[in-house]
Amino acid sequence: MDIRATDTPRLDWTGDGLAIGLFEDGLELTGDLAQLNEKFGGILQELIAETEFKAKEGSTASSRLGVNSPVRKIILVGLGKPEAFKLNTLRRVAASIARVAKKEKCKTLGISLPVWNSDPAQTAGAIAEGVILALHQDNRFKSDPEDKPPQLEQVDLLGLPGQEEAISRAQKICTGVILARELVAAPANEVTPITMAETAQAIASEFGLAAEILEREDCEKLGMGAFLGVAQASDLPPKFIHLTYKPEGTPRRKLAIVGKGLTFDSGGLNIKVAGSGIETMKMDMGGAAATLGAAKAIAQLKPDVEVHFISAATENMIGGRAMHPGDILKASNGKTIEVNNTDAEGRLTLADALVFAEKLGVDAIIDLATLTGACVIALGDDIAGLWSPDDSVANQILAASELAGEKIWRMPLEEKYFEGLKSPIADMKNTGPRPGGAITAALFLKQYVKQTPWAHLDIAGPVWADKENGYNNSGATGYGVRTLVNWVMS
Repeated sequence: MDIRATDTPRLDWTGDGLAIGLFEDGLELTGDLAQLNEKFGGILQELIAETEFKAKEGSTASSRLGVNSPVRKIILVGLGKPEAFKLNTLRRVAASIARVAKKEKCKTLGISLPVWNSDPAQTAGAIAEGVILALHQDNRFKSDPEDKPPQLEQVDLLGLPGQEEAISRAQKICTGVILARELVAAPANEVTPITMAETAQAIASEFGLAAEILEREDCEKLGMGAFLGVAQASDLPPKFIHLTYKPEGTPRRKLAIVGKGLTFDSGGLNIKVAGSGIETMKMDMGGAAATLGAAKAIAQLKPDVEVHFISAATENMIGGRAMHPGDILKASNGKTIEVNNTDAEGRLTLADALVFAEKLGVDAIIDLATLTGACVIALGDDIAGLWSPDDSVANQILAASELAGEKIWRMPLEEKYFEGLKSPIADMKNTGPRPGGAITAALFLKQYVKQTPWAHLDIAGPVWADKENGYNNSGATGYGVRTLVNWVMS
């Protein structure tokens, strides 16, 4: 699919489908819209009236034009209220347009939407992202998929000439989002710790990153007892993944992104029961998927920032070698952990990964993890939780997420709650009491970062969508990739 920036007026554009955005208070056709309505025999006004089109955000109305018309289909799309118009509105609206164009079997599509915040580059990028992500289909595991690939061949962004670089940037970012989606969506017999390591190496080979894959023996030498405690019951070997992107010249800053990489989580000996969502635990590597997706995008965008992408990848399984409730593990910073729940395993793998990241001497660390159901209870399915003791890093991430349209809410690091993690026989337990469970999980991770500015994102809710939502189709969303890219590039 070719996405082009063009200065062609909508009055002069020709092709299969012409999509026009309207605000709720802008249904009276004036200016060139009145001329377009007249050109097409009053069809725009008729379409608004017959369908009772109110221009609610993402709503659409379409009609076929005459046989001899230079445009085969006209598509109206609602932009909602002008005061609520955001950059993410463009993504969501573009997604609605793309789905209508696919349904109507358009091969060429013209999109005419307003410029956000007098910024044509951000506008073009957001529209391109919305189209690409809405049309992405994952049919890898269907022998005869009903949902055939889209036939859309060309998309013209009308009124946005000279924005080829912004479109190219969006396309590169979307390759990372799609990689993350496909890693999360694949079943655990397809995406294993070995697969994750192979994917990292493939990214490194294609885009010129340095790749380091630590095997079990290497992790033992580094004293990664928390990570290896989780990994010890699996028949598959753990893989500690470290990719490095270095720019030409002296980097402006050095960053680390750490993703939780549990390719399947049975719960361990505290096994998840039927009805607990065990069948969805293939997505417990959503943080690692976002990390690798960001690596793929950033390697193509080539910022002047050094970035380390880290994941301790393993399964959490049951068996004769499984860690027991009550076991004591020692992490690579020497802290001991009483395992009072083997289903709180992600934080154990992240503990050693965070220690590893800080030793790299980076300026800031962010970790992403599908860490707690408690965060989903607190914030629902669409919003990730953010914890950080550093206001500067927290504000950077919030600004990056606002541009990406990926919702994040900053949560408190209530130090008093650490009392619930204290153990009589070790430095701490791996879980605290049920109240504030997402907060105590963040406080646990905080023990493994000494001085480096750090933030933790709990993405358990938005990593997966049960139904179509904006530019996300049902299934894996690739959440976090675009926020990470914006953070690095800022």
